[in-house]
Amino acid sequence: MPLIPKRVKHRHMHGGRTRGRALTGNRLSFGEYGLLALEPGYFNERQLEAARVAITHHLKGKGKLWIRVFPDRPITGKPAETRMGKGKGDLKCWTARILPGRVIVELTGVDLELARSALKLAAGKLPLPTRVISR
Repeated sequence: MPLIPKRVKHRHMHGGRTRGRALTGNRLSFGEYGLLALEPGYFNERQLEAARVAITHHLKGKGKLWIRVFPDRPITGKPAETRMGKGKGDLKCWTARILPGRVIVELTGVDLELARSALKLAAGKLPLPTRVISR
């Protein structure tokens, strides 16, 4: 099941800016180990799902995983070879806006070496530089 909102107030959204540091979600709340974003950017639902699958396959059923971000921002795009105008484009994907210092995923119930290797695998699936942190 894809990570998308059940319903939203507005189908289209302005782009906005990704400036500053994360003020919320910037420390470990649930687990012992986590993946911290170092630069601003966006994750779409496919990238988050790929990171989740990489972690769960590497852990082989051990430990517990929390995904701390949710893709709730719509990204739109107009088809190729379309003339300008006629409104904003159709929905392409859902993204999560990430600011530096944001904890993306958390792990608990495994030792440090296994957690570090699983989180490094997940970091390879994500488009931003990240760092493994622990309590």
